[in-house]
Amino acid sequence: MRKITRPPLTSKRLWLGALLAAGAMAALLAATMTRGNESYPLPQLPEVTHIHGLAVDARDPSRLFLATHHGFFVVSEDGIATRVSAARDDFMGFTPHPGDPSVLYASGHPEAGGNLGFIASPDGGTTWAQLSKGIHGPADFHQMDVSKADPNVIYGAYRGLQVSHDGGRSWRMVGPPPAGLIDLAASARDRDTLYAATESGLLVSRDGGRSWRPAHPQRRPVSLVEVGPGGTVHAFVVGIGLVRAVEPSLDWETVSRGFGERILIHLADDPSDPDRLYAATQRGEVLASRDGGRSWAPFGTK
Repeated sequence: MRKITRPPLTSKRLWLGALLAAGAMAALLAATMTRGNESYPLPQLPEVTHIHGLAVDARDPSRLFLATHHGFFVVSEDGIATRVSAARDDFMGFTPHPGDPSVLYASGHPEAGGNLGFIASPDGGTTWAQLSKGIHGPADFHQMDVSKADPNVIYGAYRGLQVSHDGGRSWRMVGPPPAGLIDLAASARDRDTLYAATESGLLVSRDGGRSWRPAHPQRRPVSLVEVGPGGTVHAFVVGIGLVRAVEPSLDWETVSRGFGERILIHLADDPSDPDRLYAATQRGEVLASRDGGRSWAPFGTK
C-alpha cells in the first residue's frame, strides 16, 4: 500500500484543509456558493464545502444533519443535501441535544468573520442564536459534546477545556485539554466521564476532564470518538480501523478494517437502531452501515 504522509491531526479543520487544493478550491467555492443552488447530490458536496459534524435526525432517522463550513445541511435518504440554515456560517463544532430532537448546538465562525460563541437552534438547524460567549469568548469550540447522562452538562475545547452545567448558558474552565486533541465525546453513563481522541491515542477522564489516562491500548492517532445512547463507544484508530467497546468496561473489539486510505473523521448512530451507523471521511464522503459498522456503502444508495 502506498504510504501517505499526513499533516498533524491537531484539528479536523486543519487536517481537511491540508487535503484540499487551496487555490482551485477557493475559486470553486466562491462560484458555487453564490449561484443560488442550495441542493447537491452528496458526491458533489465535497466540491463546494467540507463537513465538520454529522448526526442522525432523531425526528426522522432516514435523514442526516451535516454541519459544514458553509452552513447547515439536511440530507434525505436519496442522498440529496439541502442547506436549511438561513446563514452560511462555519459550524466548526456541532452536537445534537440527546433528549430534545429539535434542539441542536454548535460553535464556529460567522460568515463575516470572528467567532460564534456557543449557539443553539430550536428548529432543527434553520435558525441559530448565541446562548453564551464561553470563557475568553466568543468561543470557537472545535471539539464539543453534550453528556447523554445529563444533557445540562456540555464540554467544549477553546483556550482550554471548558464545561457548562446549565445547558450552555454559563461555563467554567476545567484546565488544559489533552495534547493533540482531535475529538471529544461525553459518556452516556456518567456525567463526569469524557473521552478524547488525540494524535497519540484514545484517552478517558473520570473526573470531568481534570485528569486523563489511556482508554485503548494502541498509541496511534485516533480521528474520532463517539458514544451512543446505550453506552457503546466507537473510535477510529488510524492504521487499524473502527473499534468498539461498551461502557464502563471498555473491552475493545475491532469492528472493521477495510477502509484502505479512507479515514473516518465523524460518526453518528441512529438512536432508533444501533446497527445503523453513518460516517464522514477525510475526503468528504458520507457512508452508511446497516450491520453495526462491519460493512459500509455510500449513503443514498440502496
